[in-house]
Amino acid sequence: MLELTDVTKEYRVGEQAVRALDGVSLRIGAGEFTAIVGPSGSGKSTLLHLLGALDSPDSGSIRFQDKEIGDLDDDAQSEFRRHRVGFIFQFFNLLPTLTAWENIAIPKLLDGTGLRKAKPRALELLDLVGLGERADHRPAELSGGQMQRVAVARALIMDPPLILADEPTGNLDSKTGASILQLLADITEAGNSVVMVTHDMGAVRYCDRVINLRDGRIGSIDRVERGDDGEIRTVPEPGHTEAARVTADGAAVNGAGAVRA
Repeated sequence: MLELTDVTKEYRVGEQAVRALDGVSLRIGAGEFTAIVGPSGSGKSTLLHLLGALDSPDSGSIRFQDKEIGDLDDDAQSEFRRHRVGFIFQFFNLLPTLTAWENIAIPKLLDGTGLRKAKPRALELLDLVGLGERADHRPAELSGGQMQRVAVARALIMDPPLILADEPTGNLDSKTGASILQLLADITEAGNSVVMVTHDMGAVRYCDRVINLRDGRIGSIDRVERGDDGEIRTVPEPGHTEAARVTADGAAVNGAGAVRA
């Protein structure tokens, strides 16, 4: 569904050029839950922004469903983000004066759909994330986990094939975070692709693949395998050596890694 070929991105910091991504090439298939991990400054957020057309690469190709998105103009980028991508943020970004269902309906309103017409789908999605009884509650009346579930529902209301999540469990306790990760994993069963930036290696157990970034380059791409005994392990994909693997905090890993919460 998504294919990046030799993508680079630089930023200016004063007079110095900093290469955030340096020749990144990868493929992300439909219905996959992919985690992007790596130390701070490795290029994770930059990669996520490029996938969501929040920014454009300096060079290279980004193709989404066989259409080039790397060189879209501003209007085309906005159209792409509105209809093809759902965003989930660490800090929820809910409007405090709106109810849960109204927050979910916002993308429909921005697309020209009336509030009354958008409400049935918003309520349906609230049921999907387990908050049907909280439809008329405002963010201040919800827990952190409930607010994140509202944010997940909002990301789904345009039925986008791609969901991008930036540290979606960063402000949640471990139990609540696990429920959000399971919800994201469930979303992929309907064919949606989820790409998540995270520092939490325990989150990997819910994913299908793990992309390890370091210094703007791919250190490795690992598959998550689930054994009959319940153990979950990461195994390098062909062409990505185990010696290159890194954890989210930058520590090297040698050999197939067991994933622990």
